[in-house]
Amino acid sequence: MNDCKLKTAILGLNEGGRLLLEAANSVDSLQIEAVADKDQNLAEKIADECGCAAYDDYRQLVIQNQLDCLLVAEAMHSCEEYVRMAMKKKFNVLKMPPGARDFEEAAEFVRLSEEEDIQFAVANPGRFARSFVALRRFLEEGKIEQVFLVTALCNVGDYEQPGWHSDPKLAGGGVLLHNCYRMIDQIVWNFGMPQQVYSLNTNQAQDKQQRLYLTEDTAVVTMKFSDISIGNLVASRRAGIGPAEELLKIYGKDRILTVNDTQLTLSDGLGQTIELLKCDDSTLVCMTELLRSFAQGISSPDENKLGGSGSENLENMAVIEAAYLSARTGFPEEPGRFLQMAPLPAEKTTSE
Repeated sequence: MNDCKLKTAILGLNEGGRLLLEAANSVDSLQIEAVADKDQNLAEKIADECGCAAYDDYRQLVIQNQLDCLLVAEAMHSCEEYVRMAMKKKFNVLKMPPGARDFEEAAEFVRLSEEEDIQFAVANPGRFARSFVALRRFLEEGKIEQVFLVTALCNVGDYEQPGWHSDPKLAGGGVLLHNCYRMIDQIVWNFGMPQQVYSLNTNQAQDKQQRLYLTEDTAVVTMKFSDISIGNLVASRRAGIGPAEELLKIYGKDRILTVNDTQLTLSDGLGQTIELLKCDDSTLVCMTELLRSFAQGISSPDENKLGGSGSENLENMAVIEAAYLSARTGFPEEPGRFLQMAPLPAEKTTSE
């Protein structure tokens, strides 16, 4: 496999799917064999541009091809059975976040990937943004120590959400699952999975009974990492609350780190800037690097550890699942309990 390109297909040509396609075309080790979307005209148009096959039937895409990689951007409720079918045909799968609708489904995908000896990963392109790469390096170098508070803001802005995002059965969750996944990934990746999570969720439905049948559009999540380190995440995707904004702020001994997609700022305890890093990495650049890493993890797994593996992402899903459970029970919940109940070897459910 090292000497040839990986045969690849895109499942779902929404915004995420088109991003995957454009990024994949920039990775020399990937060869686009097919694209698929329920909109036949869209699939055929893009296939003509790429010189590949087009499908509007996801089942036929899987049956008629023997692929090395399936890049999935379609909503899970529309393709779950075909993803399983692909994995049973030994396709390596990369799923745009979230990787599943709930923790149980995510664990099932991980278990199936291990049974079939293939790779299942979740696309977290933020890990390849230079500002967040610098954040991890600053933490490793001790430029900020004794972290006691981590705060995150996820304001989706006026981006119009698909209608199914409001349906708990189809979506699995709301703003936390679909819009905060990458921020939660950064928190867990850099600071570990919190011991406890307490969450308050709501949505814009005026009637209490109606609110139960819609996913949350606003949430506040409090996290306990240890007795001396805590964090919180404030998220909303309700219209009319200003422009989109994502921000991570870390407080340590006499130091503050502030990070977003394009900038990292290290300040002293008085807010005076010590170090400033500005980046202009586009989402496409980050996704291209992610796909290059994914391809290397498939072609040369011994030399290239797969980043964002499904088992690694189970910790993210455990945090989200605990937040949803907490919102229902009104009590703090422990993400670690979900990992303990997962039908996987213990070493497969912890980040390295």
